[in-house]
This record gives sequence, structure tokens and C-alpha cells, in this order.
Amino acid sequence: MKCSVALAVVILSMTLYSNQAVAQVHRGHIVVPASSVAKAGDAGRRAHTNVRMYVPDEGFTRFNPFGGPPFLGYGFETPASLGCLYHLTPSSPGCNPNVVTTNPSGGSKAIAIVDAFDDPDAATDLQAFCAQFGIPFSKSNFKIVFANGTRPPQDPSGGWEIEESLDVQWAHAMAPKAKLFLVEAASNSGDDLYAAVDVASNLVASAGGGEVSMSWGGGEYSTETSDDSHFTTSGVVYFASTGDAEGVEYPSVSPNVVAAGGTTISRNPFTLNFQAETGWNLAGGGPSLGEARPGYQNGISSIVGSTRGVPDVSADADPNSGVWVMDSIPVDGQGGPGSWWIVGGTSVASPTLAGIVNLAGHFFASTNAELTTVYNNLGTANFRDITQGSCFFYNGFFAGKGWDFCTGVGSPHGKGGE
Repeated sequence: MKCSVALAVVILSMTLYSNQAVAQVHRGHIVVPASSVAKAGDAGRRAHTNVRMYVPDEGFTRFNPFGGPPFLGYGFETPASLGCLYHLTPSSPGCNPNVVTTNPSGGSKAIAIVDAFDDPDAATDLQAFCAQFGIPFSKSNFKIVFANGTRPPQDPSGGWEIEESLDVQWAHAMAPKAKLFLVEAASNSGDDLYAAVDVASNLVASAGGGEVSMSWGGGEYSTETSDDSHFTTSGVVYFASTGDAEGVEYPSVSPNVVAAGGTTISRNPFTLNFQAETGWNLAGGGPSLGEARPGYQNGISSIVGSTRGVPDVSADADPNSGVWVMDSIPVDGQGGPGSWWIVGGTSVASPTLAGIVNLAGHFFASTNAELTTVYNNLGTANFRDITQGSCFFYNGFFAGKGWDFCTGVGSPHGKGGE
């Protein structure tokens, strides 16, 4: 479905005759695929994606064949610009996506992406994404696994396919040397997805350890604590998106999962240089209804009380500051082979953060150990403390100094805090 659209992006038009930028206003709209719409009765039974796309009303212009963003002059994020913003690559003033070209490099062991349904173009779209941005790609380092042994059907809406494209491309962009698995569940039912998580966990553990990313979720449910055991394989750290609506989602709220929240990247509309990172008001967050406060959150007990609070860490998620994704499957009838999309939602944050943690190279034995390190680094230079923005029902929570329900400890600032 389409959200109402009074949104605008200022795009720079560069000419050969002047070194000055001429501002042009291009209106656009946000598209929320059917796969990202939560339905009554789904909690505890079926999961939804957490993606939404920014679509310029006039379409993209001036294609840039290879090297950097596929369309020049836009302020949307590339692997190099996010690598610059999160201090994973050498710093560059403004971290302008049309200027910076150095991508994150490194990574090892394994990252597994868990999603529902089949994306038959996942490998070729990943290869095209890597060619565009100059990221190393080896077919031998990427494997698609059908969780129940047979190829799942496709999602008729195309929403789960763009989720898969986003997830594999941005996990790989942050840690291109890690072995990458895409584990496809037979459907978006909880039973099928958790079975796929178990398969993904075994694959990562067998590769020597690493991360599992889950960009999907749903509302909390009364028996959710019985599913926490799916996220306990030794040597595996789990990530999940907190959702794109008020409140919290499972499995991100499990104490055995790193809850990946969302931010907005603010850029100067005339120079496209980075200005600030703020909380995204639609990112999920808040206190759990059913999970008790884990030990690693004892230091923030005055905020969360006796319950688990999310998010833990945040990263870019606002579709108005979204990331480039190549996806060849039409989404709700739009797009098709070779299409570039601007994608947002906390589905961006989960694979991005999983890749950053892999790149950091610590490879803890459990999510609990990972999050103990994260919370021990709360308030240090290892995270950007995000102090602006609001979230939750009625925008009732605010980002502020230290940990908060909108952005957790903040966003990554280098590789030291994970």
C-alpha cells in the first residue's frame, strides 16, 4: 500500500559549466509492501517484513554505470557513505555518497540471513550490487539454503524478495570477506521461520561462528519466552529488527537477540554532506510485555525497570535516508529486472549491524556476551550517542543522553564497541 506523499528530496544537478550546485526539488512517496503490513491475529503465528521504499515521482535520472551510487546527485546511502558515517573506513568530510568511494573491507567466518519464501534472483542481484559499488564478490562465498530441503514458493507481493535482496546485499557490504548464507524458510509462519533459524545457526556454527540476521518480526505473544531457545547456539550472535511502528516486536525483544533499532541520517540539501543522526520516529522500541530484564541491562534498570528494553543498537532505517538496493522481482507490481530501489525500515539496520559486528572480528560465544560488551561501552566514543528524536506511542519517548527507548546505546562509531 502507498502512504500519503507530501515528501520532497532536494537533488543536486551538477553541470559541466559550473562548479556550483543547482538545487532541484523532486517529490516522492513511500511505498509499504503488503509483506510489511501487520495483520490482526498474526502475533505469534506469522511474521512480517520491516521494509518500506522511497520512490521518486519522476523516477531516477542520469544513470551512473559503475562506481558509486547508480544515480548521481541523490543523498541516499551507499556502502561507502555508511562506512564513512560509522567510522569503518577512513574519515572524509561530509561522507557524501556521491564523493566517498572507500567501502568497508574485511570480515570472516560467516553471516546467515534468514527470510521467508524464495528469491530466485538473490545471487545475480547481489553480484550486480557488488559490481556497481566495487565490492568484492565470489560465487563460492555465497550460498542459498532451503530450510526444509525444497525450494520455497515466491511471495506473490514481492515484498519478501526485496527484503532478501536488502539483507544479503547490506550484510555483505559491511563484511565482504565473510561467508554469506541466505536461508529461505518455506513460509512466513513462526514455525517455518524458527526452523530456518535453527538451520542458519548450525551453518554459522559449523563455519566457526558469526552472526544470524532476522529482519522480520511481529507483535509480542504470551508464549514467546518458549521460543527464546532458538537463539542460543554457541558461537552465534543473533540480530533482529525492532520494527517500523510504535512498540516492540519479537524476536528482537528476546534477551538472546541484539535488537536493531532505526535512525534518520540528516544531510545538507544543497551539499548532501552529513549533518546529524537522529532517532527515526517510526522505529520500534520500548519495554517488553513478557521478557524480564537481562543482566546486561542492569545498568539501565532505572529506565527499563524489571523488563527487557529495546533497542540495543541502532543504524540508518528511515526510507527518506534509505540505502540503494538492487532487486529484480516486482514489488506490488512495480519495478522488475535490474531495478534499483531506495529502501528503508529497520530491516536495513539488522543486516548492517550484523555485518559491522562481523567486521569488528570479536566473535563472541553468545548474544549475551556481545550485548554485555555493548552495554559496557555505553557512553564511550565507541557509539554515537543520539540525543534527538522521539518514538513509541504518541511519540512519548525521547532520544537523550545515554541509553533510550528510541535508539538504545546509539549507532556504531568504529569497531571497538561491539
